Formats: sequence, structure tokens, C-alpha cells
Amino acid sequence: MTDKNKKSLHVKTGDRVIVIAGKDKGKTGNVKKAYPSEGKVSVEGANMVTKAQKPMPAAGVQGGLVKLEAPMDASKVMVVCPACEKPTRIKHSVVDGKKVRVCKKCGEQLDV
Repeated sequence: MTDKNKKSLHVKTGDRVIVIAGKDKGKTGNVKKAYPSEGKVSVEGANMVTKAQKPMPAAGVQGGLVKLEAPMDASKVMVVCPACEKPTRIKHSVVDGKKVRVCKKCGEQLDV
């Protein structure tokens, strides 16, 4: 992957977010996985899809319909600040020579 294709996201794995657009608008959950190269995130309990799973007796996997979270565009989620408990945009500032994410509403650091 070249630097041109590399994107950065405003959310990281483990962040608490709220969905602001789409069929799951208003739901909150934690980011299970972030896909920066695709600009997508997977959120717990949001964007649920049903997948047909083939049985694999050798691996002990039972067949059937499986519900799982599909990745969604990162622009559809907004970080919930742990301090003020409100959905917020983030800004970047340098603290002790390190770039950190900061809540725009209350000024608290999101990166601990």
C-alpha cells in the first residue's frame, strides 16, 4: 500500500460511537474493528447482516443463518466523548510532544 492510498480515520478500535446516518441511526456501540484503507468501521450491534454459513463438520462449524456486523462507512459514525457523554467532533492537539485527539465540546482528551 502506498502513502497515497492510506487514509486516517477519526475513530479507533474500542471507541464508543453513535451512528448518525442510515438504517441504524441513533444506535450506540463500540468500534470492533477499523479498516483505515477502506474508510470503514465495524460497530457492535449496528449494520447487522444475515449470512448463510455452510456446515463444516471437520472444523466443528454448524451450518445455518448467522447474524454479524458488516463494516459501515466511517463518516456515518460520531465519537461519543467519555467525559461529557455527548457525540462530538474531534480535534487534534499536541500534548507533551504527542498528537492526541480532543473533544471539541468539553476539551477532554480521548486518547488516554
